[in-house]
Amino acid sequence: MGHLLSTKSDLVPLIDRLNQHPVGLVDNAKLREILSLLFDDREAYVASRFPLMEATLPELAQATGIAAAELDGILESMANKGLVMDLPYAGDTYYMLMPGLIGFFEFTFMRRRTDLPVARVAELMTEYLHERAGNGNDQAQEFFGGTTPIARAVVDEQQIPVSSRITAYEDAREIIRRASFRAVTMCYCRHKKEHLGESCKKGAPVDGICMVLGEGARFLVRRGLAEEKSVGEMLETLDYARSLGLTHVTDNVREQPSFLCNCCRCCCELMAGVQHGHPDGLGKTPFIAEVDAEHCDYCGECLRACNAKCIGLGAGARQHGADSQRRRWAEVDADVCLGCGVCVPACEHGAITLKPRHGYRKPPGQPVSLYARMLWEKGRLWPYLGAAVKRRLRLPLLWRC
Repeated sequence: MGHLLSTKSDLVPLIDRLNQHPVGLVDNAKLREILSLLFDDREAYVASRFPLMEATLPELAQATGIAAAELDGILESMANKGLVMDLPYAGDTYYMLMPGLIGFFEFTFMRRRTDLPVARVAELMTEYLHERAGNGNDQAQEFFGGTTPIARAVVDEQQIPVSSRITAYEDAREIIRRASFRAVTMCYCRHKKEHLGESCKKGAPVDGICMVLGEGARFLVRRGLAEEKSVGEMLETLDYARSLGLTHVTDNVREQPSFLCNCCRCCCELMAGVQHGHPDGLGKTPFIAEVDAEHCDYCGECLRACNAKCIGLGAGARQHGADSQRRRWAEVDADVCLGCGVCVPACEHGAITLKPRHGYRKPPGQPVSLYARMLWEKGRLWPYLGAAVKRRLRLPLLWRC
């Protein structure tokens, strides 16, 4: 199969297939180098031939023209790398091609490995994700530019007003308790930063801090990319993350979330998108932070705590000129604030509280609803519907897990 990818241009079929996911990958030289490092020739060819729905080994053998015995070894290698997910279901094993984001980009850095030039991959991924095209056709726009975000922030329920209540899908503890399976894994963002010679300014660790849930977690544990944990152990990790001032982020769904990340302001790629021009790229909680100017002495603790970097000097304070040295206060940018509550305990004067957010958008119900909505907004839904009809309207397993 080596002849199938003899030049970089032969990566185009793979990129075309990856761009049928709700979040695609914008084609450029950096992406092609990333893919050439993650996929060998045979794996790239097999990935490019994956159907839109899940497929069994015989179905993939037919699609690729590769004998089942040989293809089984290729798929095993791809699953070990996190390029495809194998899903045991009703006595069969189904395979699904993972998207780049959220998918094999993250899985690549969920273990310590020597089979890749990880420093080079880290450099390439960082440059690729932060590169801005003048026409807006860049990866940040592809990931954050849609109307419906793929992920959302979760509020720290200990910081909400006494008069308020949150539903189970807004409660990180309930998300953990209700999951069918739980595990912890390495933080992709901090591990990638580690290979760039950087570390988290909040002191958050690389290992065992990010959480995976449900069938995706089972897959990651099977492949040595995560470690199964009990409910109690997961809740202890959650408390530890809160003590570090991290923001919880999960899938933008009400049911069956697959991850619960604990994000910082300096390493997290999701936070970077919010900070740099995509304030709606991450779903917000039903709350918003508000500063009481009378009690705020502008000590700066909330500015340092905020992972979205949405707190600054109040506009009124800036207008007071010389007097601003005596009367300065912090102010929250309401368009950017995630409502996570991380800033609340950082204020020693009790000047910050969470208030109900006007115009709060409830997340879609299940993953299938989220992905269908994203595909519709990007004009990519019809191929999936056609594939579903051919499969007698059977929904993709990954969308249901």
